Formats: sequence, C-alpha cells, structure tokens
Amino acid sequence: MRLVNGVKVLTGLAAIAVVCSLAAAQSGKSNMSAADKKFVTAAAQGGIAEVKLGELATKNGASDSVKKFGQRMVDDHSKANDDLKQVATSKGITVPSDTDAKSKATMARLAKLHGAAFDAAYIKDMKMDHQHDIAEFSKESSSGQDPDIKAFAAKTLPVIKEHYSMISDMAKGKMSAKMSGKM
Repeated sequence: MRLVNGVKVLTGLAAIAVVCSLAAAQSGKSNMSAADKKFVTAAAQGGIAEVKLGELATKNGASDSVKKFGQRMVDDHSKANDDLKQVATSKGITVPSDTDAKSKATMARLAKLHGAAFDAAYIKDMKMDHQHDIAEFSKESSSGQDPDIKAFAAKTLPVIKEHYSMISDMAKGKMSAKMSGKM
C-alpha cells in the first residue's frame, strides 16, 4: 500500500486480491460445476414438460389409468419443480421457465391425439422419458458436485422410479394401485 495525494492506495497483490474478492461477491453464490448446472437446467425443463404432458393426459386420455397417471405427474412434478427452484435460487441459479425444443415437439405431437391413440403414445413416451430420468438422477445423486443438488436428485429419484414402475405396468396392461399416492 502506498500514499497517493493523501489517500492509501492498494498495489500489487493486495489490489488483485480485492478485485478478485469483489468479482466473486458480484458473481453470486453460484460456484456450481458445469455438470450440476446442466443437470439443474435439464431437470427443470423436464419437470415442466412432465406437468404439461400430465395436464394433456387428463384431457386427451381415454383410460382412467392414463388420466390418473397424468394427474400424478402434475402433482409430483409440480412439487419437484418447486423444490428444485428453491435449491437453485439459493445457489444463485435461475431455472428455465419453459421446456426444451424436443419436449415442445412431443407436446405438439401428443396434443393432436385423443383417446386410445393418445394413451398408447403417452405411455410409450413416459416410459422412455422416465428411463432417461432415472439414469440422469442416479448419476447426479451419486456423482454430483453440489451437495444440495445431489440431495435433491437423491430425494426425487425414488419418485421417478415409482413413476417408471407405474407406467411400465400400464404398458403391460396392468392397473397400478399406487396411482393415487403422492410424492
């Protein structure tokens, strides 16, 4: 530190340390890894898609089991979306407020279907989607870097597995007694 016109001025390493501290403070709380951020974005977009597709299932589905499953998706994924948003916000991350292009295309395709045709397509899409989600949530819950995001994935994974079991039973023509349960 030196004196310039009666004012103490930081020089060298001290100045660099102050600038780095200020930059870190301005960047928010997010020191999250790129993989964790990618997971948060994908989980948020997927959750929004599950809610919208669930709403569509309650309207366009033919069978009572598809309609009940659709409502279950709305209920469970709305709760998970809220939980994820809370964790992400505490980390200084803004979650997406809409789905990705692939999910929008799926919604557009399914929106044109009604009755048994809707049921078959919805069940097929939900089964594939939940297989993918199980893999992603398993990976994040075991190897995620951020402990809060990792805990969210671990907490949500059993519900996604239950959804997969339910939709698999529906694909086999079985009715699930778990249909009215909540997350």
